[in-house]
Parts: sequence; C-alpha cells; structure tokens
Amino acid sequence: MTTAPPPITEIETFGVERIPDADRTARPFDLFRVSFGGANTFATCVLGAFPILFGLSFWQGLAATVLGLVTGALILAPLAVFGPLNGTNNAVSSSAHLGVHGRVVGSFLSLLTAIAFFSISVWSSGDALVGGAARLAGLPETGPAYGIAYAIFAGLVLTVCIYGFRFMLFVNKIAVAGASLLFVLGVFAFAGDFDAAYPGAFASTGDPLFWPSFIGAALIVLSNPVSFGAFLGDWSRYIPADTPRRRVMGAAFLAQAATILPFGFGLATASVIAVEAAPYMDPAAPNYVGGLLAVSPGWYFLPVCLIALIGGMSTGTTSLYGTGLDFSSVFPRFSRVQATVLIGALSIVFIFLGRFALNLTQSISTFATLIITCTAPWMVIMMTGYLTRRGWYDPEALQVFNRRQRGGRYWFTHGWNWRGMAAWTISAALAIAFTNIPGQFVGPLGGLAGGVDISLPLGLGAAAVIYLLLLTVFPEPRAVYGPAGPRFVRAADTPVPPIIGPGTATAEQPAPV
Repeated sequence: MTTAPPPITEIETFGVERIPDADRTARPFDLFRVSFGGANTFATCVLGAFPILFGLSFWQGLAATVLGLVTGALILAPLAVFGPLNGTNNAVSSSAHLGVHGRVVGSFLSLLTAIAFFSISVWSSGDALVGGAARLAGLPETGPAYGIAYAIFAGLVLTVCIYGFRFMLFVNKIAVAGASLLFVLGVFAFAGDFDAAYPGAFASTGDPLFWPSFIGAALIVLSNPVSFGAFLGDWSRYIPADTPRRRVMGAAFLAQAATILPFGFGLATASVIAVEAAPYMDPAAPNYVGGLLAVSPGWYFLPVCLIALIGGMSTGTTSLYGTGLDFSSVFPRFSRVQATVLIGALSIVFIFLGRFALNLTQSISTFATLIITCTAPWMVIMMTGYLTRRGWYDPEALQVFNRRQRGGRYWFTHGWNWRGMAAWTISAALAIAFTNIPGQFVGPLGGLAGGVDISLPLGLGAAAVIYLLLLTVFPEPRAVYGPAGPRFVRAADTPVPPIIGPGTATAEQPAPV
C-alpha cells in the first residue's frame, strides 16, 4: 500500500538506501518528464548544430541525428529498470557486477559527468541570458553581468536540488511544456530564413571526409542519451517495483526520442546561421548561441532567454541532484542534503574559475565527452550482468557498502569483482585510445580508423565481449544468480561470506535470506 506523496516543499530525506514500497508513488510518465526535461535544453541544441559544423547538409545532418538518437536511446533504456527493481540508484545497483567496493566506479563517473554537464548548462544558459538581455534591453555584456547571471542561475538550481526529487519533478513539469512550446515558436521565427536544401560542404557521399563527418555527428548525438545512463536510477527508484519493465524502459526511450525537438531546432538554426552569419559557425571557434541571437528576429529574443532559463534549470537540476545523491552514497556520513550543498558549492566555484580564470569552457566539453566514453562500457556491463542474472538482485546485499558492512553475495574478492572491473578498465582504455576529437583530443590510436571516432561503439562492444568471456572462463558464485541460476554463463559453487558489521540483522536492516 502506498502513501500520498509529500508536498514539493518538503525536503527529501532519502539517500541511496532502498526506497520503501509505501513511498514509491512515481510513474513511468514522471521518469519521462524528468529525462526529457533534462535534455530539452540549449545544451542539446548546441549538440544539434554539430552536423552543420561538420559540413553535412541539412538532410544528411537530420539522418545522422536520427541514427545517433535512436541508437543512444536503445542503449540507454535498459538502465531504467534498476531503480524500480532495487529501489536505489544505479551506482549502488552496480555493486552486483563490480563488487561492494567496485561500485564507486559508477559513483565517480556520474559525479564527474554531472559536474561537467552542470557547468555546461550554467555557461550556455548564462551566456544566452546575457546576450538576449543585451539585444533586448541594451544591457552591457561585461564580466560582472555574466558573473551575476551564472550566480543567480546556479543558486536557483542548487535550491531545487536541496528540496529533492518532488520539487525537481515539479520544475520539469513546467520545463517540458514551456521549453517545447518555445522551440515550436522558433518555427515561425526562422521560417522565412530556413532552407531545407542547405547543401553543406560535401558535393557527394563519395568525398573521403563525408563518412567520418557523418559518423562523428551521429556519435556526438548518441553521446547525449548515453550521458543519462548513470542517473536514470536516481529518478526511477521512486517507481513501484511491480511496474512492468517494458513501461519503464519505454518511458526512458521515448524521453530521448522526444529530444528530436531540441536537436532539430539546433540543426535547423545552425543551417540558417551558416548562411547568414557564417563566422559564428567557424569550426575552429564555433559560437552557436551568439549566432542564434545574431539571426533571431527581435521579438524572439525573449523566448530565447526563457529557453535558456527553463531548459538550463532542467539540465542543471537533473545533473546536480544525481551528484549529491552519489556523493552521499560514497561517503555515508553525509546526508543527501549535505552532500548536495557541498558538491553544489564546489561546482559553482569550478564554474567561475573555469569561465573567468582558466578559460575551460571549451575544454569541459572534451572532458565530458571522455567521461561519457568511459561511462558507456560501464552501462554495457550493467546490462550484460542483468541478462546473466535474469534480472534477480539481493537489495540487502547491495546496501553493504552504505552500511559499512562486509560480506554478502556481492563481496567477491575483498569487495571487488575483478571480472567486471577488468572488463570496464580494458574497454574504457580502448575507447579512450581510439577517441578522435579533431583539435581537442586524439588518442594514441585515434588515427587508425581513417579519422573516424569509433571510441563509443568500440567501448560498447569490447565491454560486452570481455565481460561475457570472463564470466564464462572464471564463473561467479552461484549465490549471485538467485534461484533460477545463470543465463548464458556458468556458475561456481563458491561459498558466500555472511554480512557482518554495523547494522547487521537489525529490525530496519534485516540480514538477507
């Protein structure tokens, strides 16, 4: 039996402990709103402009966008089932495959990803607000103006995250409808200038640079859904465990598929900018936000500012909320609220240093890409493990790290499952080695594929093959597979140490059966 959800102004107290069944009042549609709201932003529009930056025509860019978006959404969707199944976030669920201690890999990947995307959302939205205000009201575009915009914006995001999931869900209810309406309004703003016949830089697909550009554009789009992999459990853990898994995965897939709206907006407006304000689309120093403001009609400046505010709030809250939650899971002495305040404050300091002292605004996008490259193999290990375990997990054994205990089904070797750790380390290293981001980062093997960045598909494939191979050659204990036994792989009759330590077998934290 579930209870009525608390008011949105009540600060959330749950951390990464298993959410009680009575408090799971969210629906798959709520997952859709949070996921879509977090991606229905200016940051996604900037990614949508990359096919034009890479020299593709509008229709070629649209094909690359659809390919990357659908593929990324299919990869992401299975990561949504861990939250309802285990009642906790995905980093904690990864204990089952990386070990009680190995789950810190997921926590730090999501921590770094969140800080990077929080910074990108604050910078892009703050720049759009200041630029729009300058053209709308003549306000000066000075360092202090940008600083005030960043501070106000980051403070609003931090406040929402402190209140927690319900408040974030409320913000995204508004953001999904509001930002979508403003993007649709852009159809009328640019209808007279947009030309679907924009030719791009390639005379034909036979150009030797066409396919590297096409695949590179598709992979950049694909990276956006993948970036949500570590965070889906943060939001889906409030969905009841008996919710059909196809509905949960469907919500996650459709949320990413719906981002064709901001991606399409970025693609279409970038083609307009490339014709009417070409210097803003210089691949060596692109400035999509500045170009958008340069080609926008005067009446659309205010909608641009609103898109920046609403969309940036969505991205910032979904990123920072997961950051605080994961930090509290790695350092249990911090509550979710304390961890959110600490990480939020450090992120805000990083935003100001990166923007005004270190000039990291371009480097952070490269950093985010490399983090996503490392996150993709982790996601595959989670999905492969889910298949071999037949979707069976022991929620109590997953909480051993958080309760400062030892032992249990997922203890493996001193708290580390070297099979999952080895598969992730090797595949992530391979992916980084084959990364090819011209002008920013090229791995030591990045030139072997003819200039094509194959880091993500290579990392995804290598993680699945290596992990399955290790599970076959070095079987895991039979106890981790549950009553139905393993699928596709063998199991070993290895004894499992009992759970010992603080909180063992208490009324609130019973020992596993």
